[in-house]
Amino acid sequence: MAEHIFEVCANSFTSAMAAQEGGANRIELCAGLQTGGLTPSAAEIKLTIQNLTIPVFVLIRPRGGDFLYSKYEFEVMKEDILYAKDSGAAGVVFGILNPSAEIDVERCAALVNIAKPMHTTFHRAFDRVADYSTALEDVIKTGAQRILTSGLSEKAADGKALLKRLVKLAENRISIMAGGGITPENVTEIILQTGVNEVHASCSAVMQSNMNPHFNNVAFTSNYQNTVTDVAVVKKMVAAIKQI
Repeated sequence: MAEHIFEVCANSFTSAMAAQEGGANRIELCAGLQTGGLTPSAAEIKLTIQNLTIPVFVLIRPRGGDFLYSKYEFEVMKEDILYAKDSGAAGVVFGILNPSAEIDVERCAALVNIAKPMHTTFHRAFDRVADYSTALEDVIKTGAQRILTSGLSEKAADGKALLKRLVKLAENRISIMAGGGITPENVTEIILQTGVNEVHASCSAVMQSNMNPHFNNVAFTSNYQNTVTDVAVVKKMVAAIKQI
């Protein structure tokens, strides 16, 4: 049986360290989880790679919103990939669609080539495609090694049937990594019912600030809260996966 890989979506250097401590196999480093993830800062990339012993993949997403990027945004993505590679990242994560909600094969293939010899993951932009079977073949054409998907559902637990279908259609040509709402309580069921060998989760918890807030007349939507990867949740996820 193939080894199951557990990738933690870490939103900071601090979260990445917690993920490693908890036993994760790999990190996807990002910023801005509240917007679905953005490219992290240069300092976050550098410090995370320097201090972790497990592989670090860097999210390459210049902004929130859709996955249709201008020529200027595309240039930013290229430069961010080169920076991640020069910093020693093991991989990068990205996704570009065209106006018809299809995989932009040409641009994605160009990013894969720039990223080499790093690994490349096509992220959950896949869950916004018009036709999943065509999209799967198109991602394979780009040369990417894996697809991160919830099975075109809000959460992977709701997309198990399609995840299983994607694994079958992939025929070992590309890895299908399940992500989206995966917890220690449902990870075993998702793996067993879909056949995926890789899973992705943030294992995050909301941390209250130790600072005594003084708001005056200014509203803060965060209410002085911060979301970070929880070591205990990572350990529970790892334990659940090892039972399979």
